[in-house]
Parts: sequence; structure tokens; C-alpha cells
Amino acid sequence: MADILLVEDNEMNRDMLGRRLERRGYSVVFAVDGAEGVAMAKDRRPDLILMDIALGEMDGWHATRLIKADPDTMAIPVIALTAHALSSDRQRSVEVGCSDFDTKPIDMPRLLRKIEACLKGRAASAA
Repeated sequence: MADILLVEDNEMNRDMLGRRLERRGYSVVFAVDGAEGVAMAKDRRPDLILMDIALGEMDGWHATRLIKADPDTMAIPVIALTAHALSSDRQRSVEVGCSDFDTKPIDMPRLLRKIEACLKGRAASAA
């Protein structure tokens, strides 16, 4: 199954979402802030990144821009995760290079559909 990098600064959210993804067969690695997420994306080259937006010093928007600017990581799909459901947040996620956008609290069936769609899209473009 696919490798997912979860970039999330809230320990409870990391634990809950990580366990739910692992139960569905995904391999999950974690980063606790934007800078670590960028470094792990380059080092681990996951199949997909779930990027929290409100991360502190380097927010998820900036981290995604750096990931998408790097030729080694630019093809990794990124799904933005945020507690804000504003259309401006959705638009900004597209502008920085996210493949999709989802809101918290996480609706697991919806997020899983988005993850699968992104992974299928990546596999199709790699073929």
C-alpha cells in the first residue's frame, strides 16, 4: 500500500489520523512542522502528503510551495487539511500546488476517496 507523510503539529490529530490510515493499510510517517515536512518529503519521497495548514512558523502553504518547487518532490500529491472551510482557503491550496483540499474534523470516508483519487492520478501520470 502507499506511503503517506502526515504533516500535523497537533499530537492528538497525528495519532488519531495516523492510526486510522494504518488500519486501512497505509504506511504513515509523521512530521510535526512545515520545515520537517519539507525535509521528510525530500528524504522519504512518500506517495502522498497530507499537509495541515496551521503549522506555526512555516505554515502548510509555504511548505507546499517549497515541496512543489523542488524537482525531486514536485510530483508528490499534497492534500491540504484545515479547520477553515472558506472558498479562499480552497483557492489558495490550488494556487500553492495542492492536489486537493479537505476540512477538519476529518470525514474519513471522504478523505479516503480523495487520497485514492490522488494516488490513482499519480500512478496514471507516471505510466
